[in-house]
Amino acid sequence: MNELPVVRLKNAWKSTHPWIFQRLVDKPAQRPKPGAIVDVVGVDGEWIGRGFYNGHSRIAVRILETHPDVAVDEGWFRRKIAAAVSLRRDVLKLDDVSDAWRVVHSEGDGLSGLVVDRYADLIVVEFFSAGMFRHREWIYAALSEQFPGCRFFSFADEHVQKQESFDFRVQSAVPPAIITEHGIRFRADPSGAHKTGFFADQRENRQWLSQHVHGKTVLDLCCNTGGFGVYAAVRGASEVTGVDIDDDVLSIAKANAKLNDQRIKFVQADIFPWLRDAGNRGDAYDVVVLDPAKMTRDRDQVIPALKKYLDMNKLALGVTKPGGLLATFSCTGLVSEEQFLDMLRRAAFYANRTVQILRVSGAGADHPVLASVQESRYLKAVFCRVLD
Repeated sequence: MNELPVVRLKNAWKSTHPWIFQRLVDKPAQRPKPGAIVDVVGVDGEWIGRGFYNGHSRIAVRILETHPDVAVDEGWFRRKIAAAVSLRRDVLKLDDVSDAWRVVHSEGDGLSGLVVDRYADLIVVEFFSAGMFRHREWIYAALSEQFPGCRFFSFADEHVQKQESFDFRVQSAVPPAIITEHGIRFRADPSGAHKTGFFADQRENRQWLSQHVHGKTVLDLCCNTGGFGVYAAVRGASEVTGVDIDDDVLSIAKANAKLNDQRIKFVQADIFPWLRDAGNRGDAYDVVVLDPAKMTRDRDQVIPALKKYLDMNKLALGVTKPGGLLATFSCTGLVSEEQFLDMLRRAAFYANRTVQILRVSGAGADHPVLASVQESRYLKAVFCRVLD
């Protein structure tokens, strides 16, 4: 095994969490480049693990391997990615349900800083760390082995590139993929939509809700590319309305409705004034879905984010018929499930409605969470009946 640069910790380290923060690490005399693979030793010189080092990031080390005789090399990536694919294919049997699923869920699959989604023949790779970006050729090779003949689209958010100190110009657009989920078709377009092009994390939630919409009126708020609304229309809802502020995603949503031969009314609007007007008119729906984008990635902004969730949930409750269903979601990782449920309790109080919680869930099983890394559990889903 090649000699790797050694990074020493300042304090005793007894955690199984893969992240080690900058303040715990002694600055190496010769600084490895952001994303270089290093050996990590404790204060006493005892070997702790092997992983990515980044002197520019808040997360100084991302531990990948805790067996001293196992090299983190091309073969290591091949084995890790094969194991992640096997979980989805052989254990979860996702191919029976859809050709769109998360292939790699960062820490949940032992690949800190890497997210990979599969949309039919299109593999979308999102980098959250300089280390994964630096070793991308190994990642592409491993993925090509699992998905022969696949196309790639890769990207990294600007704030991630800043934090992690790497530059990655967005590649030119790729043609979208047409995927099927529970027999319903969608266009996954990573070049034209938010995040990786489609929200596979909501697959089970869309399916569950769609079993309760037959013959009902459905309002899909922050509908994005139309996931919940299209499911509802296909499953026999009498009328579906989708509202979103973003024109670009609405054009994808319209195309998704057309793909499934469904008529859905899409409205381009900010949901706050739209819901106030609807409430004042006395409009009410049998099923209301509220799935807003991430509110914040800043710990200091959690309280304002909860306030926003409170306001929008109060307004959504105002247009839900007595006995109707509200499905409300948060993909803000910094907001805990406990905080989200507490917000919903307060929203019900202010809206003067009695809310009966039927089901609390999150992302599908292709988004696994390590018990020691709660950060990768970001999606909260609450399905409730509005009793009066």
